Amino acid sequence: MRGRALDDALAEAAPAANAPLAAAQRDIAYSACRRLDLLDHLAGALLRKPNRALDALARVALSELIDHPERAHTIVDQAVQAMARDGGSALRGVLNAILRRFIREREALLAAALAIEPIRLGYPDWWIARVRAAWPDLAEDVLAAGNARAPMTVRTNRRRTTADEYARALDAAGIAAAAAAPGALTLARPCPVARLPGFEAGLVSVQDLGAQLAAPLLEAGAGMRVLDACAAPGGKTAHLLESADCAVTAIDRDAARLAAVAANLGRLGLEARLVCADAGDVASWWDGQPFDRILLDAPCTASGVIRRHPDGKWLKRAGDLTPLCAEQARLLDGVWRVLRPGGKLLYATCSIFPDENQRQAARFLNLHPDALPLPIDLGFAHGAAGPLLHRDGQLLPCARHDGFYYALFQKA
Repeated sequence: MRGRALDDALAEAAPAANAPLAAAQRDIAYSACRRLDLLDHLAGALLRKPNRALDALARVALSELIDHPERAHTIVDQAVQAMARDGGSALRGVLNAILRRFIREREALLAAALAIEPIRLGYPDWWIARVRAAWPDLAEDVLAAGNARAPMTVRTNRRRTTADEYARALDAAGIAAAAAAPGALTLARPCPVARLPGFEAGLVSVQDLGAQLAAPLLEAGAGMRVLDACAAPGGKTAHLLESADCAVTAIDRDAARLAAVAANLGRLGLEARLVCADAGDVASWWDGQPFDRILLDAPCTASGVIRRHPDGKWLKRAGDLTPLCAEQARLLDGVWRVLRPGGKLLYATCSIFPDENQRQAARFLNLHPDALPLPIDLGFAHGAAGPLLHRDGQLLPCARHDGFYYALFQKA
């Protein structure tokens, strides 16, 4: 509510040594963020005047009451205790009263709030309008998927195990999973990574199925020089190295995030050249040797992975698109210069907005006559659970995967 990224705040709030507590805090906070507009409406109806001391706690308690009416007594009791611990003992009675009123008038209060379309859909007006304009026949499904809990999919490290072997290891550990695509397994229920067999030994990584498509689409081969621009946190970097004996240069402008790439590669037993630099400022880091393959996973609104970052719906503004699109264009134009003739560049975002995707690709092709668009074939990823939900390189969020966009170009 103060404008900070939720994950950053949670990382400070939750003791790292207490995984169950951290998971519980995350679940409560994420649930509240998914429906923050509904909670704002309810708080406005129940509080006679805004009260900053009550703001966050009242919304969290209301969110839990919506999800768990069977636990109403416990939720109210613990919320009132929390109010007292936070130095608001004088407000205990106020919080108790509004929560008990919600319990009494639950149906009427929720019906009135959900009659307002943006609250029913759970997004700001501008977000809803953009999704409807882009995907008119699928808009409500796409919006609903963004409010659902995300699946947990793992990618097996083909240098250390196979999907079949790892499926047996999961079964032995009492973790139910099903094949999602070659090398990928989706867990029936998410679990802490510490429970995954061989996680610390580098047998497996957690990565959404949609993100796992990047490395196969790029088709990096043995001996190739590969650039992973904007590489952090390193999931796609690792997948490239698992897939082929190629030489990868991974760039990110954020030193802390680049350290996460190094940690991921170290756990998996992989090596890459790591460079802390602005990938678009080619002169500051390029050694003059062209690359055979380039992956540009560009900064974007993250509108396709909003269920994993529900605070993003409320932190982002419609005006954020313009500078993001300008940055994507700058990066695309910059890294294109270091691709060898005949080489391939894969442009990727985790967005569902055409301004960042199809229109960005069209702009790029218009400015670069030596760029040839290549077809995107996602047939290889159709696993036992059925086909992916995609159109023209655009994956739309659904029960199987998040939203991603891919455009593949070859230099003439």
